Amino acid sequence: MSQRVLDGTVARYCLALGDDALVLSQRLCQWAADAPAIEEDVALMNIALDLIGQARSFLSYAGVREGCGRTEDDLAYLRDERDFRNVQLVELANGDFATTMTRQLLFSAYQYELYEGLSRSSDEEIAAVAAKAFKEVSYHRDHAATWVVRLGDGTDESHGRTVAGIHAAWPYTAELFEPLDFDAALVGLVEARIAVDPASLHEPWLGYVTSVLTKATVEVPSTTWAPAGGRRGLHTEGFGYLLAEMQHLHRSFPGATW
Repeated sequence: MSQRVLDGTVARYCLALGDDALVLSQRLCQWAADAPAIEEDVALMNIALDLIGQARSFLSYAGVREGCGRTEDDLAYLRDERDFRNVQLVELANGDFATTMTRQLLFSAYQYELYEGLSRSSDEEIAAVAAKAFKEVSYHRDHAATWVVRLGDGTDESHGRTVAGIHAAWPYTAELFEPLDFDAALVGLVEARIAVDPASLHEPWLGYVTSVLTKATVEVPSTTWAPAGGRRGLHTEGFGYLLAEMQHLHRSFPGATW
């Protein structure tokens, strides 16, 4: 693989990681002032800030590696819907609090395994970002797990909402572990130990999630429906609205600075 091809491939990989964090942070920010308690308002905003930090790091590095002069702001605010490479799970609507916490559990458990693996990446920049992010998502995962157990093993109402949240989000988890062979160059990153093979993360992820759901008295869903396409730029209907909200200010006032 030539250096030019390698740079472009690393850029695409980092875009996907950055987009995941960016989009989920935007969803969590929609809870501002609407969480069940002030403490949870603060907790969700802190998680969102952690994710924004991860997004900034990966998008900035993607801009450097692609060599087109684009900044993290350019990549976040000036790309169209089909140019985003986040998985569909992170763009799902918040729903109620139980739905948000189940989505957070499923994705944070994935990020935990991903960043643990990427902390040993042969790319020093990716390894450094992942090592820092791993400490953050350890808290994100524990926080979500605590709430899922509390809600799932709580009242009939909270249990029902938790079950509904898990069943709504579960089919979208398949994309987290989708092989990278839709882009042959990305497979090369795994072979070069720059990236992590998503399929290798499924077993530890499932083990952890199953243990949490068992404590929450919630059964692991069994479904063969597995929507995908986010990594290829195909997104859910709600993503366009989220993107419009996120990009409105920057596109309305090009070049504006604080």
